[in-house]
Amino acid sequence: MSGIVIKHLAEQRHVLPTLRAWFESEWPAYYGAGGHGNAEQDLLAYANSGSVPFGLVAFRQDKPCGFVALKREAFPSHPHLFPWAGAAYVEPPLRGQGIGRALLLALESEARALGYSRIYCATSTSESLLQRCGWHLLEVVQHEGHATRIYEKAL
Repeated sequence: MSGIVIKHLAEQRHVLPTLRAWFESEWPAYYGAGGHGNAEQDLLAYANSGSVPFGLVAFRQDKPCGFVALKREAFPSHPHLFPWAGAAYVEPPLRGQGIGRALLLALESEARALGYSRIYCATSTSESLLQRCGWHLLEVVQHEGHATRIYEKAL
């Protein structure tokens, strides 16, 4: 998608309130009232560059429209794998327009520049995007009552 610019969250801290609202609305069971997650704390951890964890923000016309992070936390069934792509979000009206792909490709590039030869992703919703970007399915596991697919990308 043309007009999309990807920037490090570390350099764009002014968007933290927007990202927090996204996280709380997209994942209410985890980040919402009564959830055990803390969106602000997680986002502050992603406001880093030059090492994992870090976050990338997609902008269109200087307005944030998407986010993705590369993080240390392993998926519970695969503690031996590292690092993990996660916290991927694109504003609902803009989904299907290439923003997620742009974020994922930028994340891969950043991970490669940091010296990683592989990255991983656990998802129950983004299989099509990962496959289009050349990720390979490692296995399907049950996580919190849902079939979750574990993907790997060789860099």
